[in-house]
Amino acid sequence: MRLSKSQRPINSGFNAQSTAEEVITEINLSGKTAIVTGGYAGIGLETVKTLTEAGASVIVPARDLEKAEKNLSGLNNIKIEKLDLMNPQSISNFADRFLDSGRNLDMLINNAGIMWVPLRRDSRGIESQLATNYLGQFHLTAALWESLKNADEARVINVSSYGHQMSPFDFNDPNFENRTYETLLGYGQSKTASNLFAVALDERAKKFNVRAYAVHPGSVYGTDLGREEPIDLYIQMGTHDADGKIKPEVQAQLKTIPQGAATTIWCATSPELKDIGGVYCENCDIAEIDRGQIEHRYDDPSTIRGVQPYSIDLNLAEKLWILSEEMTGIKFETE
Repeated sequence: MRLSKSQRPINSGFNAQSTAEEVITEINLSGKTAIVTGGYAGIGLETVKTLTEAGASVIVPARDLEKAEKNLSGLNNIKIEKLDLMNPQSISNFADRFLDSGRNLDMLINNAGIMWVPLRRDSRGIESQLATNYLGQFHLTAALWESLKNADEARVINVSSYGHQMSPFDFNDPNFENRTYETLLGYGQSKTASNLFAVALDERAKKFNVRAYAVHPGSVYGTDLGREEPIDLYIQMGTHDADGKIKPEVQAQLKTIPQGAATTIWCATSPELKDIGGVYCENCDIAEIDRGQIEHRYDDPSTIRGVQPYSIDLNLAEKLWILSEEMTGIKFETE
């Protein structure tokens, strides 16, 4: 495996309890432009609020325009645009509108995602979690590349997950055409892909002063990411009781939404990462590589940490880049 020597904690001074507001203290984003997919709910909404309060102009691409307009009402310096990450033409149309504006893009935060869904496919036959959580990121970033390259010190943030530990990327059958579909395997491989994408993108983009990161927000209470999950899965993991209610001792350990958005904000703005990229981050720091030394317990969210080597391996990242171009029909040239 080829792993980055940068994939190790740097003792940032922040931790799992740090909030997005604390992380961005004294950082001025006036004149900066950000795009935050899924920026109208959960940690995405908190990310948008934090960026605008620091002076940035934020475009929020949304599949549900009505929900976005309701949730973002009253915020300044935002613009809502139509985007469906399951629809390749919608991605291209959104990117064309942004490029036509002539603006540079300082921060692309690929935040939108789905989880625990039944087997669904997009119009190309691609499994929905892979299409939304990863290939949509790849397509959108490729389409916006010129605006990123033209910015000064642009950053791309892929909101990933500890869920990458549930599955490596299956290069032989990524769309579950010849294997039994399991929703958590689909989710896991989509997040592994998102991590690998950050590695490969950073390797190509750093010569243009564009850096890329993958982020695990942590175990966050109050988002709607698991809205389709059968309650039996929560009970099986030990986080909920037999009546389907979250155990108080578990809830007390979960991050708040402001804490869940903190690592995204840290990666998007921290001067500590000026010369570092292509890494997977958590708890407002670069994550430790999980070589089997970390004991994980779902009823103890503080143990849900670490990054699997297979999800940050440069050789696999390059292999995935080629496959992604084939699956999307997009040649992502970073020159």
